[in-house]
Amino acid sequence: MAGAGLRAAARRWLLCGGHGGPRAASSSPSCPGCGPPGPSAPCPSAPASADLSAHLWARYQDMRRLVHDLLPPEVCSLLNPAAIYANNEISLRDVEVYGFDYDYTLAQYADALHPEIFCAARDILIEHYKYPEGIRKYDYNPSFAIRGLHYDIPKSLLMKIDAYHYVQLGTAYRGLHPVPDEEVIELYGGTQHIPLYQTSGFYGKGPSIKQFMDIFSLPEMALLSCVVDYFLGHGLEFDQAHLYKDVTDAIRDVHVKGLMYQWIEQDMEKYILRGDETFAVLSRLVAHGKQLFLITNSPFSFVDKGMRHMVGPDWRQLFDVVIVQADKPSFFTDRRKPFRKLDEKGSLQWDWITRLEKGKIYRQGNLFDFLRLTEWRGPRVLYFGDHLYSDLADLMLRHGWRTGAIIPELEREIRIINTEQYMHSLTWQQALTGLLERMQTYQDAESRQVLAAWMKERQELRCITKALFNAQFGSIFRTFHNPTYFSRRLVRFSDLYMASLSCLLNYRVDFTFYPRRTPLQHEAPLWMDQLCTGCMKTPFLGDMAHIR
Repeated sequence: MAGAGLRAAARRWLLCGGHGGPRAASSSPSCPGCGPPGPSAPCPSAPASADLSAHLWARYQDMRRLVHDLLPPEVCSLLNPAAIYANNEISLRDVEVYGFDYDYTLAQYADALHPEIFCAARDILIEHYKYPEGIRKYDYNPSFAIRGLHYDIPKSLLMKIDAYHYVQLGTAYRGLHPVPDEEVIELYGGTQHIPLYQTSGFYGKGPSIKQFMDIFSLPEMALLSCVVDYFLGHGLEFDQAHLYKDVTDAIRDVHVKGLMYQWIEQDMEKYILRGDETFAVLSRLVAHGKQLFLITNSPFSFVDKGMRHMVGPDWRQLFDVVIVQADKPSFFTDRRKPFRKLDEKGSLQWDWITRLEKGKIYRQGNLFDFLRLTEWRGPRVLYFGDHLYSDLADLMLRHGWRTGAIIPELEREIRIINTEQYMHSLTWQQALTGLLERMQTYQDAESRQVLAAWMKERQELRCITKALFNAQFGSIFRTFHNPTYFSRRLVRFSDLYMASLSCLLNYRVDFTFYPRRTPLQHEAPLWMDQLCTGCMKTPFLGDMAHIR
């Protein structure tokens, strides 16, 4: 088993002190390679200055061999893309009521939808907003942007920010071209840090910076970058705020005018994925006595056709409450909008709503009336959605519901993490970082040259690892070693996250999810595989055989 090999290699490393023979007791806990790093002098037994370079490279080769031993071929494919991951302990036994968003939650859409949105919005810009005809030459590039990026409107910068509000260097783009790191730092006053007041809007909208959080924003980011690229490439002056608003309005028009709904309705087989699995999830929950509800911003006619395609004509009998055109996120905070009932044809009724009936359709409303009429409160309610702000944030922070985030990108990212190239690259990168940390006490000229070579190799490894996910922006979850701003929000606003709703089929309805205890920086690692690599904090597939 891979785990046994890792543990054996770790024991050898601990017993040998990181080199060939057994480690003798040392009175200096900060001796490089013998204990925690610190601002101490080099180990008294270290070679003379003339031999320091050879000594450092010998340690480098020792670490190379160790990493090779730590990663036998079977160590890859540790993670299951169909698993559910827990940020917070939650027992499904305690959940009595399940709620769902519709778009990208109950209905997962194919990526083929994105170029349609891009091209339609591009044409709206040209034909209705009178943008240059030359913009029509741009086509949608599905590999350009990732979800969770920030856009600095006055600077026309699309970039990735980490959990501590620092721009990840190498991921700032103006138009379709990268902005040099030096220029990025100069633009922000000599730092990579984005001030809190610019990014602290609760729904991802600061005074001058917007975060793109939903999956529909992928074609929006691509179009925004293409239009900026055209204006810059042709030396055209433009107001950044006007350009940004025009692009976002054009994308909005695609939705408001119902173009996206028409495409999906005309070819549901092409655009809707996992419909049979959605039916299986809902049927299973109802069979176990769970109550279900749907709250979506989409119109009834569109939802009805999609649900009929996935579930069948009697889909409404599965749900105790159905609410359409809810206008989230204000649905969760604005008490003023009343519920309106729709008839079978989708026409508004004038009834005073005193209860929410099963099989009926309601429009707008607000969460406060919803809670009053249903009495569904607190942790016995679990709501699933794809948008961390519009779907989940208010429910978790203000109302104490349990929340589940649907992150379709998770499946692809896990498959990349499971590759041998990623595992070897990341593990050696972590090992090299440890060498740099411990060997920095050597500050003679030759040693500094060695350390500089290691730093260069480390940066190259980081770029290689980043490009495995996306050449421009890397993973949506990591900025090199730190979590992304997106990840920070994911952890804050969701108890569970998964690639699709169908992942629920892999667990019993009374299953308890336990988050892994990952050590804080001042805590000792508790598991040998963490001690070995610093990255393998994941269950082995052998321990999760029930998950497909």
